[in-house]
Amino acid sequence: MQGELARLTMADGAEIEVYRSWPKGVRRGGLVLVQEIFGLTDHIQEQCDKFAAAGFEVLAPAIFDRESPGLRADYSPAGIETAIRIARDEHPFNLSVDDVRVCVEDLRSRGPVHLVGYCYGASVAWAAACRLDGVAAASCYYGSHIARMAAEQPRAPTILHFGIHDAGIPPSEIDTLRQAHPELEIFTYDAGHGFNSDRRTDYHAPSAALAWERTLALFQGGGE
Repeated sequence: MQGELARLTMADGAEIEVYRSWPKGVRRGGLVLVQEIFGLTDHIQEQCDKFAAAGFEVLAPAIFDRESPGLRADYSPAGIETAIRIARDEHPFNLSVDDVRVCVEDLRSRGPVHLVGYCYGASVAWAAACRLDGVAAASCYYGSHIARMAAEQPRAPTILHFGIHDAGIPPSEIDTLRQAHPELEIFTYDAGHGFNSDRRTDYHAPSAALAWERTLALFQGGGE
């Protein structure tokens, strides 16, 4: 990995792990990357490094560090069960948004700050884009709770990515978002849930590449 693990104090006083990856070449801005439910896995750290290679200073908070310090769950049934239990039953969603807020504040003195999130992290990124000041743009990948927050309005340019074969996000929820937010670009892909992760069975390289291009276009086109 190109970045480094560090500690950062959050708004509630908790000191949690963060992965920070430094920009290569010209700095295009800051980026807060919000993890899947599995923690700061190698995949998430690789995504941070990929954005850093594109010119972003990246911070990824370990949002479940309070409940399970150092969590790196795998995609086995046991790993999935552990991660889901933490996300659904143990960790307050709003605390994740607060952690993003602290990371945004850490980065914003050095330029515009963007958000990207995957799965659970996409729902957090959506909420943060709607509730926080200082966000330049957000890209949210297959967030299953976003439709439940459809009444909220992003304060910054935001794009959404969904797989049409995602069993956990039915087409009706995507339609709900399109009706509530005709101004947003909501992209669908011939893929399932988690299509961006090459560790998952639903990985779909063409969809991941296209979503990456669209995300970079958004981040590079605004807030510089």
